[in-house]
Order: sequence, then C-alpha cells, then structure tokens
Amino acid sequence: MDIFEEIADERRAVADLVSGLTPEQQAARSLCTEWSVREVVAHLVVPLEVGLRGFALAMLTSGGSFDRANVRLARRQARRPSEELVEVLRQRAGSQFTPPGSGPEAPLTDVLVHGLDLRWPLGLHRDVPAERLRTSLDFLADARGGGLVPRGRTDGLRFEAADVGWAHGRGPTVRGSAEALLLALTGRVAALEHLDGEGLPALRDRLA
Repeated sequence: MDIFEEIADERRAVADLVSGLTPEQQAARSLCTEWSVREVVAHLVVPLEVGLRGFALAMLTSGGSFDRANVRLARRQARRPSEELVEVLRQRAGSQFTPPGSGPEAPLTDVLVHGLDLRWPLGLHRDVPAERLRTSLDFLADARGGGLVPRGRTDGLRFEAADVGWAHGRGPTVRGSAEALLLALTGRVAALEHLDGEGLPALRDRLA
C-alpha cells in the first residue's frame, strides 16, 4: 500500500468500529477532552466534507481561532445520524486531502490518533500495521509534526516503542507501546500510565 491507501484503510476501520457501537458508547467521553466518541468521528468527517474554504469561514466566525473552529465544525457534523458519518468515511476514504504545507503523514497520523481516542476509553483493540505506527511516530517526533506536538515537548528525551522496533531522540528514555507513545506525544495524559523510563517524569511535567 502507498500512504494514501493506508489512510483509506484506517478510515474504513473507524467506520467499521463505529457501525458496531451502541448509542451509549457513541456518547462516551473520548480521550479528546472536548469531544465524545461521536464527535471525534464527526471531526474525522470534517476534512472530507467541509474543505479549506469552509474551514476558513468557520475560523472567521470563531474569532480567528483554529481550535474553536475545529470544535464547532465537529459538533455541527455530529448532529447528523451516525449512519451518515459512517457512510462518508467509507465513501470518501480515498480522499487525498492534506492540510496546507503537510504531506500524507498528517492525515494518517490524525486518523490513527483519533482512532485510539475512540478505542482506548471503550476498551477496544485493533492490530494496526507496524509500518503505519512507525510512520506516524517519525512524523510526530521530528519537525514535520510541529502542528500536533508543541515545540519543546520532545526535547532532550529518547522515545522507544519496542513493539514496532522504533526509537527516536537522545537523552532520558520514555518507553512504551507505539500506541501509548502516539497518544502521549499528542498530549493525551491517559497514556502516561502505560509508559515508563527515566524520561517519564519530564514528559509528565510537559503534559501537565
């Protein structure tokens, strides 16, 4: 698979997951503090439905705030029946949209991390191909992932994911699964309890 085919596969995996959830599971709080499970799914639909022009208009009506526009658009999409959201993910899984200035690693990482945002609170597991996890960890750990990882979060630390044979950086080590590292690097505090290493206190302080 090329990377866009991998993104499409991940979108379809989210659609398959959501189609089997109960209303109570869809209403559960995700790892994204602003969103329920259903609203995370809606967020994944936004770039497939809204486009750059629609997002720019949402930012104008949100005082120029990217984050407020993002939350507003996701909540608007979440008003649709879940069957519609699932159908969009399936029908438009092959979309090759990438954020301005970013390559396909950005949407791959977005769908991987948000897939974890859905599954972890619900106790659901999926075997994600190791190469996809390594691609996203590389993206987050270097300058290309700056939009998702604030400057300084990874400085002076070494990250190791033994389950996929990945490591990055120099300094005190933070160890864990690739999934836990993806979540921690993108600010999900819940992942910290699944990590260890002498660098963990520093990372914990940076996420506080």
